Amino acid sequence: MRENNASTGKDHAMNLSTDYLGLKLKNPLMPGASPMSGNLDMARRLEDAGAAAIVMSSLFEEQVVLAERKHIPHAEMPSVYFGEPEIQSLQENDFPLSPDEYLKHVARLKGALGIPVIASMNGVSPGNWIDYARGIEQAGADALELNFYEISTDGINSAVDIEVQAIEMVETITHSVKIPVAVKLSPFFSSLPHFASNLVSAGASGLVFFNRFYQADINIEEMEAQPALHFSEPGELLLRLRWLAIVSATVNTSYAASGGVHNATSAIKAIMAGAHAVQLVSILIKRGPEFLQTILHEMEDWCGRHGYDSLSQIRAAMNLGKTSNPSAFERTGYIRTLQGCQV
Repeated sequence: MRENNASTGKDHAMNLSTDYLGLKLKNPLMPGASPMSGNLDMARRLEDAGAAAIVMSSLFEEQVVLAERKHIPHAEMPSVYFGEPEIQSLQENDFPLSPDEYLKHVARLKGALGIPVIASMNGVSPGNWIDYARGIEQAGADALELNFYEISTDGINSAVDIEVQAIEMVETITHSVKIPVAVKLSPFFSSLPHFASNLVSAGASGLVFFNRFYQADINIEEMEAQPALHFSEPGELLLRLRWLAIVSATVNTSYAASGGVHNATSAIKAIMAGAHAVQLVSILIKRGPEFLQTILHEMEDWCGRHGYDSLSQIRAAMNLGKTSNPSAFERTGYIRTLQGCQV
């Protein structure tokens, strides 16, 4: 077992520690769900660079269903999949690990690292796939992140239907495991503070703002839609800051920012808006795991220059309940921004 005391390279008195999902973390930086967790050497490099925890790539509901069909050839897929050719066309080799291999990899990471390992599950419908939450807990995961990545295209399910289903899933899973469960959300809910409050009441220990929808482009020559992977951009952070600032002012839970965090400045902004932890993916893929050290050094330097001894002094200092200009996050800020535009 590796020591859980990675250093940023200098002996600082600055306290960057944080509590997230009830986990005591040495700092708020953690690699988010991505293929980086699939390689033990990469995971070790991330820990050595200062990562306080690591979020695994997701176990998808669809791959669990495919695995079950392989063992029970005549088993029917859940009704949510009927009439969805895309789902029906998926193969097991579309996923890097089988469900059983995923559980084994949780155990491998726990054996190789001295930092918390947060597993991830991605799905939208009730079913046997959620039983894997227990397997993830038994494999040694310190926490579980649920990613509700749903695209409602049929016009049948209402917004209330989607929210109720999500809340029921959270209740089912949190009553099935003892480890803390975070919910990774999209920003596309009409009343995010209300939904967030209901998720916490259902048992969620934390919320992650936000997952990233990978948008399909249209090839006008081939006349076809083409999915494309784009790394996050710094400008994506603003949406996270807005909703962290709004929701953290009224809903008492753990928060993580995910998307658009590319440097120390953006990490500090997320913490000021209410985040307890900050997830990074794109910048670490571009710059390498060691870039975590740069971010940590710069965060310590900023805190020192501004007279802060710990991050707890700035956490949520700029959320809706504490900022001197709350209207900037509300409709008034939208109006003033538009009126201030000069052409």
